[in-house]
Amino acid sequence: MSSSEGATAPPIADAPRGNWVERVAPAPLRPYLRLARLDRPIGSWLLLLPCWWSTSLAAIANDAPHPDLKLLVLFAVGAVAMRGAGCTWNDILDRKIDRQVARTRGRPIASGAVSVPAAFAFLVLQALIGLAVLLSLPHFAIVTGLASLGVVAVYPLMKRVTSVPQLILGIAFSWGALMGWAAVMRTIADPALLLFAGCVLWVFAYDTIYAHQDKEDDAIVGVRSTALLFGRASALAVGICYAFVVALFAAALLSVPVGVFSVLGLIGFALHLCWQVLRLDIDDPARCLAVFKSNRDAGLILFAGLALDTLIPNTIAPLLP
Repeated sequence: MSSSEGATAPPIADAPRGNWVERVAPAPLRPYLRLARLDRPIGSWLLLLPCWWSTSLAAIANDAPHPDLKLLVLFAVGAVAMRGAGCTWNDILDRKIDRQVARTRGRPIASGAVSVPAAFAFLVLQALIGLAVLLSLPHFAIVTGLASLGVVAVYPLMKRVTSVPQLILGIAFSWGALMGWAAVMRTIADPALLLFAGCVLWVFAYDTIYAHQDKEDDAIVGVRSTALLFGRASALAVGICYAFVVALFAAALLSVPVGVFSVLGLIGFALHLCWQVLRLDIDDPARCLAVFKSNRDAGLILFAGLALDTLIPNTIAPLLP
């Protein structure tokens, strides 16, 4: 799989310097690891967290003593594989655009470090890993997972035809909110649907923040984004989206119902989103990237609350009217 054309790929603008790929990975593998974004794990975290939330919420609804550990591990492996496959597919389709954008011109395909045929082969390898994970799940979850493939396939093209490609990304990245529930309960119910709707808006908002890094280049190249659509009103748009995220998540949690720890997790999650809006500076790309990445921490706060509710049951049902 390694290729002589890619042993020394140019640095990627938003990859942390001295990351493990640069430090310890064999040189022939580095372009492929960069192509899969393994030097930038934030995307895998953001794809994984809805899976973990949904799995934990289903465990609470099912009175399980803890979230299914096998599912948590399978979703982690699947998130890394499918995020890598999605990024590879995105970079194949966007290679000409990437060469025109400062932040992305160092990507392995755009820079020539990985050829398109080699990238296709790598895509197949990652997809097969993702398929192996999917086939390890119950039948209903397999069907649910397969239903997402169309959205995943068309997302990279959306920036060419709509000003809200972040909405399509939101649907693709939020599918895990359905998958965890489907794997545990063998069905889709209101808590999963509410969680999914909130996740879509969460992704829509945080990817709007992310898109502000490229807005000048995007305008020149002619691709669209919510950063360009909302412009100076982006912080307001993100704040409104985040408010609906918290409301939808609260509805999902209370429909189970959850315990005190989940409520505290949601409060911590909400406070983190408020902090993001206050900290956001759309004219500072480094600040935008940092705020975007902080969504992993927000998501882990919520997950911790949900997980603790299964380990230390303490339902708030008696407190509800």
